[in-house]
Amino acid sequence: MDAATPDQGGPDPLEWVLRTGASLTTAPLRMLTSVASPLREDLGRSVRHSFGLSVAPPRPHVMDPESAYVHPDSVVRAVHRDLGPMMIGGWAALMLQALHPLAMAGVADHSSYEEDPIGRLRRTAHFVAVTTFGTTSEARAAIRHVQAVHRRVHGVAPDGRPYSADDPELLTWVHAAEMYCFLESTQRFGARRLTPEECDAYYRETAPVALELGATWVPTSVQEMESYLLRMQPELYAGPQAKVARDFLLRGVARKPEDRAVYSLIAAAGTTILPRWARARYGIPRTTLLDVAVTAPARLFCACVRWAVPPRQ
Repeated sequence: MDAATPDQGGPDPLEWVLRTGASLTTAPLRMLTSVASPLREDLGRSVRHSFGLSVAPPRPHVMDPESAYVHPDSVVRAVHRDLGPMMIGGWAALMLQALHPLAMAGVADHSSYEEDPIGRLRRTAHFVAVTTFGTTSEARAAIRHVQAVHRRVHGVAPDGRPYSADDPELLTWVHAAEMYCFLESTQRFGARRLTPEECDAYYRETAPVALELGATWVPTSVQEMESYLLRMQPELYAGPQAKVARDFLLRGVARKPEDRAVYSLIAAAGTTILPRWARARYGIPRTTLLDVAVTAPARLFCACVRWAVPPRQ
């Protein structure tokens, strides 16, 4: 196989050096590759296990663009295949979503996130993966499953208002908060910054999932997203349920010291991409020095994950 296009996406750094004719001799580099490969497999396995992902990497395949739910050359695939920023963005999205009292009530009343956080993470990651990398039939089957779950999620929030998970406005909020955080994380910690046109394309390309779930409108550009978040601010606050979620997310569920260190880095990095007003509602101070201090370690972490778990196509 061509070393520049390995079957799981992205060139292996060591093989890439071989192909570019670096000054080192071929034999030592091949030896280094053979030593590094098991290390990458072990690290990749550890990353997947720690964050509730499948133990085995996704089986490589070449999908017919006509059968894909999302075109293989889309911006959304470029964003969602980068696991490190996605983990950071996913953490931030949970924090941002929890500020909506009706969305948070649904999670608190119908989710076992405190008892089974890894299971919830795995289900969410699976849905994002299928609706990004799956066929149209696979994606729509996943969407129908989520819709069936949503029909059972309804009740009354602590503020006395009824809620339903299939409420189009709540679907818009959950989708917008998630996509905003994924994109912000990519812009700060990804392999490269997207252009303004690519950022607009990301929101436009992710919109069909929310619309098929039942939303009647979602932001499809950076300007629309900024306007939407500005409009939503008066409705968002950290009530008792949101504060419980905040404390849980900040505390984390990791048990091993090395896992706790990684989780703490993800939480710190995720905090930096939350809007200033969202941090204020949680009582989390915005310290520029701390934000800057977190950036370099978080980028290094994402680069290591990118190496350990090669981005899929």
